[in-house]
Amino acid sequence: MNWHLLSLPQIIDQLETSTEGLDATIAQQRLHKEGKNEIADTKKKTIWQMLLHQVTDFMILILIAAAIISGFLGEVIDTIIILVIIVLNAIVGFIQEYRAEKAMEALKGMVANTSRVLRNNKWSDIPASDLVPGDVINLEAGNIIPADVRFFESHQVKVDESSLTGESLNVDKNIEELPEAEYALGDRSNMGYKGTFFTNGRAMAYVVETGMSTELGRIAKMIQTEETATPLQKRLTSFGKRLSVIILILCIVIFGIGLIRGESIIEMLILSISLAVAAIPEALPALVTITLAFGAKKLVKNKALIRKLPAVETLGSVTYICSDKTGTLTINKMEVQEVFEVPMIDNVPFQFKNNILLSAMALNNDVSKDKNGNWIGDSTEVALVKYAYDHDIKRSILEKELPRIAELPFDSTRKCMTTFHQTNNGILVITKGAVDTLFQKLTVAQRTSIDDFESKVNAMAEKGYRVLGYAIKTIPFLPDYLDADEIENELTLVGFAGMIDPPREEAKQAVKECKEAGIIPVMITGDHKLTAKAIAKQLGIVTSEADLAMNGTELNQLTDDDFEKVVEKVRVYARVNPEQKLKIVSALQEKNQFVAMTGDGVNDAPALKNADIGVAMGINGTEVSKEASHMILLDDNFATIVVAVRHGRKIFDNILKFIKYIMTSNSGEIWAILLAPFLGLPIPLMAIHILWINLVTDGLPGLALASEPAEPNIMRRSPRDPKQNIFTLGMSLHILWVGLFMGLVTLGMQAWAIDQDKASWQTMVFTVLCFSQMGNVMSIRSEKESVFKIGLFSNKPLIGALLITFVLQLIIIYVPFFNTVFRTQPLTIIELLITIAVSSLVFWGVELEKFIKRRITKKS
Repeated sequence: MNWHLLSLPQIIDQLETSTEGLDATIAQQRLHKEGKNEIADTKKKTIWQMLLHQVTDFMILILIAAAIISGFLGEVIDTIIILVIIVLNAIVGFIQEYRAEKAMEALKGMVANTSRVLRNNKWSDIPASDLVPGDVINLEAGNIIPADVRFFESHQVKVDESSLTGESLNVDKNIEELPEAEYALGDRSNMGYKGTFFTNGRAMAYVVETGMSTELGRIAKMIQTEETATPLQKRLTSFGKRLSVIILILCIVIFGIGLIRGESIIEMLILSISLAVAAIPEALPALVTITLAFGAKKLVKNKALIRKLPAVETLGSVTYICSDKTGTLTINKMEVQEVFEVPMIDNVPFQFKNNILLSAMALNNDVSKDKNGNWIGDSTEVALVKYAYDHDIKRSILEKELPRIAELPFDSTRKCMTTFHQTNNGILVITKGAVDTLFQKLTVAQRTSIDDFESKVNAMAEKGYRVLGYAIKTIPFLPDYLDADEIENELTLVGFAGMIDPPREEAKQAVKECKEAGIIPVMITGDHKLTAKAIAKQLGIVTSEADLAMNGTELNQLTDDDFEKVVEKVRVYARVNPEQKLKIVSALQEKNQFVAMTGDGVNDAPALKNADIGVAMGINGTEVSKEASHMILLDDNFATIVVAVRHGRKIFDNILKFIKYIMTSNSGEIWAILLAPFLGLPIPLMAIHILWINLVTDGLPGLALASEPAEPNIMRRSPRDPKQNIFTLGMSLHILWVGLFMGLVTLGMQAWAIDQDKASWQTMVFTVLCFSQMGNVMSIRSEKESVFKIGLFSNKPLIGALLITFVLQLIIIYVPFFNTVFRTQPLTIIELLITIAVSSLVFWGVELEKFIKRRITKKS
């Protein structure tokens, strides 16, 4: 219902109410019919449902089956280790899902608790949740508006709607019916909305919508959606499904071949379990989580607080950053950028002779200073007074000679504020207001110059400035009754000032870095289109005619298909509502873009939650926006996002490195187990050996890859293609050939040791596979550069991890207790040295591969 377009008599008829309020009985009937004036929750998952969700992944189910079979076969230690892995992964996933329930709780906390309502023509305080459409309520400064309302009586009302619309300035409210047109929320001057803050004046209003039918309720519905999977989550899920199918097929084939060859069922079951355990990268989920946690810790030091760990990785894939303007791209403080003073003004007090406009700016305001010297007052007035002060026109000095004796406060109907100052020759009247309003109040002599004045104003407006004018006159004495219509006429325009919330200097550099990195910055603001576009040009967001600007009304007129055709060209959105912000994010995602969305208000929450990464403001952001977000900027600065993107790209690169490392290691294990029977060799490894390698030998060095320094060109390359699989052709070939080489080296060690009648042959095979992977991790630190060029010790945590892994492997080999647990035997020094030498072949093989790549690159 377009309540803002209806006349007050139509409102009364529609709601079947009156200025005397509802009858209590009717109100009770409506409450029963409409329901409570509350933000409703969707049905929450129980703790057991969330836990069950963590163990229904196909790869986890395979591990559970492997644990059960191992238990039946008497391999109790294997069973326990597998179950521990499953439980740890389930706990991590459960914690992340449990935290996602908080956004709705924060939204419910925004609403008012009680409301003053008129029923049976008597005022009383009732719970705000019991309000119904048609109720008459009283509002005054300090109240939270408890429902969506239409004002029918207002007195100098101002409402802070920033949490809902994104507009930083308080909004003047009145009771006037609006002409037929499309209006953004911030332009509906006769309406008040649930959850917004009444900052000034008093009013009476009809309740028109309650509960989930309010604008706040509509936002709540948009928040109640499933979490958006991150790029890595999508890729790993896809990979996991394919890998699981391959594992099952492989195990069934091997089991069948074994039975055909006459092998025992028990032995083939053990082999199949070993193969499944070898193929599944058990450590991968834990390693990804820990790496993201380390990345999140580093980002906090750079003023970016990560709420949801996958966001760290998503940052590295972002292609669009849709940013709020006020306070993020701008300094969130109005500044006077330009003034125009009308020349040759006569009949003014002598104190005004040299600085008429600046003196008017200094005197006509309600700004003051606190004990610390900080300006206090409306942001617009502070900007005007500060400009005069900075030009050595001080209100405190002027008021000693021109004391204020009366005032006509600003109201939204007149769009003016007038102050009266005593002089030696009567009363000086200073009026400040919207220039189009002032032009209608000028003297006959000045009206002939209005066209010239308008051209000056239009020039300022085209720069995105908000323009206020000043006019003066003198009267012989102060009237007993201040009539605005009588006083605010026959004025002499003295000039006007153009103001804007200027862009942050660091934001300009950040926008430039974004573009160099292939990321497109987009401004989304509650401000007007002209102002937004001017700021966007200063920041470098808009640089050509091809970069479009669009307001909410224009966006509304486009179909979804039409909007998708232009969405990648739009760089500025102005006066948009919550549904439109969500529409922008969704349209970009439909075009296969990865979208970061910033915001600070309740109106931003749906888009924040549904974006690939939602970024809330830590200083000025509402609790709702923070809870709906993935990341919080502790300094509300756009430049911090770019710093976070740099970290995200580095972290994503390093995650890919240890995925490559782990999958290469697992590939080596699979080849060794798979080929052994065909080469007439016994199964080379036990399930517990594979689990040890996958969790510890893979785990510690793999984790240390997170500390690998960023590539020098990391912010001069395009974001990773959203459609691109984790396993590019180059990575897949590397995993295949290095894994095969590792498996053959391992089997070569096995064949030699058995031929030499080494009782400890299985321990030697186990150790060769372990040390081979340690050599592999050193080599894959760079795609093409030799480890000797990037520096053996440039990643000190990795060196530490390798030393720890080496020592742990020696403990397993030489400590009797672990000999029993891991079925190992002590090696002689010669045997140990042989295993080290054989395992180094993998390191040199990968270094040779990189040498060949470098030669090919140079030739091309």
